[in-house]
Amino acid sequence: MTMPATTATRKTRRRGGLRAWALGLGLLAAACSPVMRYHGYAPTDADLSQIQVGRDTRETVAQKIGQPGIGGVMEGSGWYYVQSDWRQQSWHAAEEVDRQVVAISFDSRDRVQNIERFGLADGEVVPLSRRVTSSGPRPSVLSQVFAVLGQFSAATAR
Repeated sequence: MTMPATTATRKTRRRGGLRAWALGLGLLAAACSPVMRYHGYAPTDADLSQIQVGRDTRETVAQKIGQPGIGGVMEGSGWYYVQSDWRQQSWHAAEEVDRQVVAISFDSRDRVQNIERFGLADGEVVPLSRRVTSSGPRPSVLSQVFAVLGQFSAATAR
């Protein structure tokens, strides 16, 4: 024989159910919030104000704001500090929301010639891709046919 649940037990169960629902809704809301990721380093305007154009060299720039993440390809070209901020919302692909590029160029005596800051709005999206080329040109169908025909001789035809 079972005893009927008391009023206190019903209230306790109801509160427990409400707490579980509240916890579930809280977890669901937290899962939908965006996740921010920050990559790279770009010096602030306060850091850049320490650098004097025409006076500072590569060495002094490295001491004041650090080595860059990217250097120019050509010998003696500039330094580039790149910082990107990415936002990912739930299952959607990550989206770049901000990019800062600080370009410091040097003259022939390795002194700072120019300091520029570019943002995401200043540039355009440049898709970077790797291209793998074959070791040589691919022969056409006709050249392959003629190559096969050229391999036969009177001695092999018998």
